[in-house]
Amino acid sequence: MAGSTQGRAYRSVFISDIHLGTRGCQAELLLDFIREVECETLYLVGDIVDGWRLKSGWFWPQAHNDVVQKVLRLARRGVRVIYVPGNHDEMCRQYCGLHFGGVEVVDDAIHEAADGKRYLVIHGDAFDGVVMQAKWLAKLGDWAYRSLIVLNTHWNRLRRRMGLGYWSLSAYLKVKVKNALQFIDDFEQALADEARRRGVDGVICGHIHKAEMREIDGITYINDGDWVESCTAAVEHFDGRFEIIDWAAERRWSPLDRKLAILPEREVVAA
Repeated sequence: MAGSTQGRAYRSVFISDIHLGTRGCQAELLLDFIREVECETLYLVGDIVDGWRLKSGWFWPQAHNDVVQKVLRLARRGVRVIYVPGNHDEMCRQYCGLHFGGVEVVDDAIHEAADGKRYLVIHGDAFDGVVMQAKWLAKLGDWAYRSLIVLNTHWNRLRRRMGLGYWSLSAYLKVKVKNALQFIDDFEQALADEARRRGVDGVICGHIHKAEMREIDGITYINDGDWVESCTAAVEHFDGRFEIIDWAAERRWSPLDRKLAILPEREVVAA
């Protein structure tokens, strides 16, 4: 990624669950992130385009197109871009093993960090029992989640008028609802077990929209979050150290506030 004036350079960047094609996608803030950081390798860890939503109605504003064009431009400039499809963009899985515009499409990947540790990079939906065994229920849950995002938007507009800060209803429910907590714990444990089975040191995934980095029985579990609510990414420093970047918090910007002013590109666009 190019255009940084603040030295925000990383060896690798991992982003997922952008959900281009939905009204909840925070494309403007993602563009801001891309313009401010540099990396040698960019991993797109699934649910980049929301095929489920686009099947029921077309929504594709200019900012969503700008994200796609920006990623393709990075690939042309020498950034290695690896795309691991998820369940919402599962239509891309038929192209695994191919390259498009410099973007490598793979079912999963093994990332070797600067310190020699190896990480399984996978979206994670294969370890979600609801997605795998009852797809209709997963789609119902997706509809409910999108409805919750709309409710969240109106709720936070009211909070701003009252002089209060941003508060995520869906994040609150994930913490408070016992079944949701158990689902997250089971998901994280399943991914850690798969990493152990593959003989690697850790796993980097997405899918559940909950950024996290912790050790699970000797396996490093990293979830890069999403670009619908939290607007987070996982990054690898040049010494192999990993970190979760909370871009909305750094910008002091509510993910549901669409008044973010994006500055023009500071870089010279190659022909």
